[in-house]
Amino acid sequence: MDQDEVLRHASSFGAAAVAYAEHRPDYAQAAVRWALDPAPGPRVLDLGAGTGKLTATLVALGVEAIAVEPDPAMLTELRRSLPGVRAVSGSAESIPLPDASVDAVLAGNAMHWFDMAVAGPEIARVLAPGGILAGLWNLMDDNVEWIAGLARVSGSAAIGPRDTPASWRAETAGMHLPKRTGMAARFGSPEQAEFPHGQRRTADSLVATIATRAGMLVMPGQEQEATLARIRGFLAGTPETARGEFTLPMLTGVLRARKL
Repeated sequence: MDQDEVLRHASSFGAAAVAYAEHRPDYAQAAVRWALDPAPGPRVLDLGAGTGKLTATLVALGVEAIAVEPDPAMLTELRRSLPGVRAVSGSAESIPLPDASVDAVLAGNAMHWFDMAVAGPEIARVLAPGGILAGLWNLMDDNVEWIAGLARVSGSAAIGPRDTPASWRAETAGMHLPKRTGMAARFGSPEQAEFPHGQRRTADSLVATIATRAGMLVMPGQEQEATLARIRGFLAGTPETARGEFTLPMLTGVLRARKL
């Protein structure tokens, strides 16, 4: 998508901040530990923190977490749910922190919205020497047959190329680098890893989760209703999801790179 489309998708979440906070999953603790393992210290920035899904995992792991989020509605939800965390307005392209003030910068389902030509130097600026940049994405495990079926029925606006494991690896491999050619790299070679995860859902709450995805939020109302109805029909006709609660099979994928 072009830059205008990226901005439109990236700015869509505020209108659904309460639903986002209620329905989006957290992140596998093993994935967050792996992301932070090479960091030179405990100071961690959650960049593009949204309503604090990743921030909460960082708090649970006992690190010194600070959250930066550009959308006022998302930031309000974050502050409400995590009142003990320092949460400030800012973006990946303009981080309101001093030079070398954090040991790791993590981004949960947010790094694909960054303009790395601008954000890369900003992230490198706030990172201490040897600091870590890591993006985390929650993926639906389409190695499970019914998840593969759900992805086909839902369409790419609901379950896109960064939402399933194989395509996630290809889509994110160079995400730590600026998209413009001829610019100096500020981070070393990336590593990718995936960690088992899951979320307890019902058919209704899974539909509500899918409805918080950017592609759905910017979709015209009639098309959105038709897509969600199609998803409801699939879940109602699938034995694993037709009755009561189930565990949504997921992975947390991590892209990790060290500041040069």
